[in-house]
Amino acid sequence: MANRENNSGRRMRQREAQRASKHLWTRIIKWFFLIVLLVVVSGIGLFAFYAKDAPNVSQDQLQSGGTSALYTNNGKFLLSLGSEKRIYVKNDKIPQQLKDAIVSVEDKRFYNDRLGIDPVRIIGSMLTNAKSNSIAAGGSTITQQLVKLTAFSTAASQRTLKRKAQEAWIAMKVQREFSKDQILEFYINKVFMNYGNYGMGTAANYYYNKSLKKLDLAQTALIAGMPNAPVAYDPYLYPEKARYRRNIVLKTMLENKKITQAQYDQAVNESIKKGLVHHRGNSESKIRQIDDPYIKEVIAEVKAKGFDPYNDNLKITVNIDQKAQNKLYQLANDGSVPFTNDKMQIGATVVDPNNGHVVAILGGRHLPSVQLGLDRAVQTGRSTGSSIKPVLDYAPAIQYLNWSTAKILDDSKYVYPGTNIQLYDWDNKYEGAMTMRYALEQSRNVPAVKTLQDVGVKKASKFARRMGINVPSNSGLSVAIGANASSLQMSGAYSAFAANGIYHKPQFVSKIETPDGLTRNYDSSGIRVMKKSTAYMITDMLKGVIKSGSGKNAKIDDLYQAGKTGTVKYSDEDLAKYPAYNSTPKDSWFVGYTRSYVMGVWTGYDNLKDGTISGVGQNSAQLMYKSMMTYLMQNKPNINWKKPSSVIRAKIVKNSNPPEVASAGQSGQWQLFVRGHAPAGITDDNSASYDEDDEETDSNTNRSNNTQNNDNDSVTTNTQNGSTSQSNSSSRTSEPTRENSHQSSTRQSSAQSSSSAPATTQSSRKEEKTNADSGKKDDD
Repeated sequence: MANRENNSGRRMRQREAQRASKHLWTRIIKWFFLIVLLVVVSGIGLFAFYAKDAPNVSQDQLQSGGTSALYTNNGKFLLSLGSEKRIYVKNDKIPQQLKDAIVSVEDKRFYNDRLGIDPVRIIGSMLTNAKSNSIAAGGSTITQQLVKLTAFSTAASQRTLKRKAQEAWIAMKVQREFSKDQILEFYINKVFMNYGNYGMGTAANYYYNKSLKKLDLAQTALIAGMPNAPVAYDPYLYPEKARYRRNIVLKTMLENKKITQAQYDQAVNESIKKGLVHHRGNSESKIRQIDDPYIKEVIAEVKAKGFDPYNDNLKITVNIDQKAQNKLYQLANDGSVPFTNDKMQIGATVVDPNNGHVVAILGGRHLPSVQLGLDRAVQTGRSTGSSIKPVLDYAPAIQYLNWSTAKILDDSKYVYPGTNIQLYDWDNKYEGAMTMRYALEQSRNVPAVKTLQDVGVKKASKFARRMGINVPSNSGLSVAIGANASSLQMSGAYSAFAANGIYHKPQFVSKIETPDGLTRNYDSSGIRVMKKSTAYMITDMLKGVIKSGSGKNAKIDDLYQAGKTGTVKYSDEDLAKYPAYNSTPKDSWFVGYTRSYVMGVWTGYDNLKDGTISGVGQNSAQLMYKSMMTYLMQNKPNINWKKPSSVIRAKIVKNSNPPEVASAGQSGQWQLFVRGHAPAGITDDNSASYDEDDEETDSNTNRSNNTQNNDNDSVTTNTQNGSTSQSNSSSRTSEPTRENSHQSSTRQSSAQSSSSAPATTQSSRKEEKTNADSGKKDDD
C-alpha cells in the first residue's frame, strides 16, 4: 500500500516537472519570437527611417559616367578626371559574351533576383567577413554597385548602416523601374577602367582599338574583370595580376556553363598582351598638360581624405587660380625667364598665406603630355640650402631665446664639435662679430650653425615640424644650412611668417561634395605656430635680404616683400666625375612672400649628367619669383606688415654689444627687440618716423661689399654619405649637411648646444668619426 502511494507521488511529481519544463520552453519560445519580431520591426523601422532620406536617382544619372569633376572656388567648371570622350554602348551593341562574363564574376543570380538586393549573398558575405574579422567579401549585387557608383561615395568612412540602407532602398527602386538589360547597360558604361576611361566601350577602344563586339574571349574577360581594381589589373604595368584576374573571370564563366572547356583552355593560354595598343599620350589637351601637376596633387589629397576620385562621382572644389597657373607655366617655358639650358629644371609653388590655398604649382619645364607625371614642386629629396635658416635657426632663436635682430654673433673659425671638420662661409672668409640681421641678410653660414647649436636641434626641429618641415630631431648641426624639403613645404612654412605666425597647411582642395548631398569643407582658421614678434622680426630681416643682401635679383620696386635665397654646391664625389662643375651651384632656391602670396622656387637638374647651373641660370630662381610675384600683385593691395606691440624698434649703434641707442646725429641701424627682453634704456623710438629705406645693411667699416657674389649662401653636398663640403680656392673641406634622402653625416651630430656646453665625451667623438649614421646626441 505504501509503495503504491510512493509510486503515485513520484509519477505526479514527474508530471508536474514535465508541465513546468514544457511551460518554461513555451515561455522561452514565445520570448524568442517576440524578440525576433521586435528586432525585425525595429530593423524595418530603422530601414524606413534611413531610406526616407535617400537621394533620388534619375535615368540621366544612371547613364552618366562615374567621373569626378573639378571646379574652381568661384564655381567655374575646370575639367573632368575622366577621358574627354566616353564611348557609350547601347544594350543591343553589347555582346552577350561580355554580359555573361560580368554576371558570372560579379553577380551570378543577377537575372533571378527580383529585389535588386541578394539576401543570400548578403548573409554569406556577413559570415565570411565575421570569420576573417575584416571586409573580405562583398554582398552587393550589380544593381547595388550601379547605385553606389551613381549616388554614393566609396570612401571607407561612408560604409555606414544608414548608407547601406539607402543604397538597398534605391537598388530596389531601380530594380522596379528598369529592366535587367538596362541596369547592365548602365553599369557597363559607368565603371572606371583606369587611365581616365569610364565605361567598357571606352576601355575596349583604349586598350585594343576595337569595339566590344570585336574582342576575343580572353580580351572580353579582362575588360569584364578590371572594374574590381582597375589600377591593380593594369595589363601594361601589372600583366601578371591582370592575367590572374582575367583567368578568374574565365573560370566563373566555365562554372556557369557560359563557355566550353575548349574555349576556356584556349583563352587562359592567350598572352595577356595580345592586341594591346601602346599609347604615347600626345593627345592630351593643353589645359590638362598645364594643370597636370596640380591635378596629381588634388587626386592624392582627395584619396588621403578617404574618397575615390575616380569612382565616387565627386564635385571637387580646388584652390587653383587658372590664370596664375597658366602664367607660371608660361614663364617657365616661353623664354621670359632665362635658364642655363633646356635640361635645367624647376619646381615652384604659390600659396595664399591667409588660408593655405595652393594657388598654382609648377612641376617642371617642357612637361610631357603624360597624365600624373613627375611633379618637382613636391620633391623632398633636394637640399634647401640656406633658405632653411629663417625656419630652423633664427626664428627658433627669437621664439625661445628672445634674441633681438641686434644680437651679436661670431663669424670666426668653426670646427664641428667632436670632429676635425671645419666649416667655411661661401667666400672662405670669416668676418668676426656681426648682428643677426647682417648674418641672415648676407647668409653667413657659421653664425647660422652656431645659432642652431644654441637653440638645440631637438627644439628647433619641433618648431620646424609645426610649419610642415620635417627635420629629424637627431640631425647633425649641418641642417642649419641645408635640410631636405619641397617648394610646397617651404612655401607653407614661410606662409607662417607672412601671416604673423599663423600656419595653414597648404591645401589643393577646399571642398568635396558627394552625389548624396554630403559636403565637406576643408578650409580652416589655421594654427599659431610662433609669436607675432617672432614672425614680424624674421620678416623685417628678410626684407633686407632682397633690398641689400643675397636676394637683390628678386627685388620689385616699391613692393613690400621679404625672402631668402638658398644654394647648394656639388660634392667632391660629384666634382671628381664632372670637374667643370666647380664653382657652380647644384641647386638654387628662392622663397619670397608678400601679405598676399608666398612663392617657393627650386631650380636644378634631374640628373648629374644633364648639366650645371651656370651663367644666367644662377639667377633663374630669383627671376622666376620676381616675374611671377609682379604678375600676382598687379591687382592686389600693397600692404606692409604692422609691427605688433610685443616688438620694440630702436636705432642702435652699429655692432654695439650690448646694444646702445644711437644718439642724435649718430650713425646706426634700426633693430628690433622682443618687448620685455630689450636691454635697459632701449624703448620704442617714437621721436622720428621709421623709414625702411634708412635700414641700410649692417656692415662693419672694414668689410668689403659682400653682395657681389650671389653664391654667398652655398653649401656643397656629398651624395655618398650625405655630407656637405665648402668650396675653397685652394682646397675643399667637408662640412656635413643633408642632400637627397640621406642622413647628414653625423660625425658632428653629437655636437653640443654651444661652445660653453659640456664637451663631447672622448668615446662619442670616436664613435662619430667612425659611424656616419650615428645621431644619438641630444642637442637640446
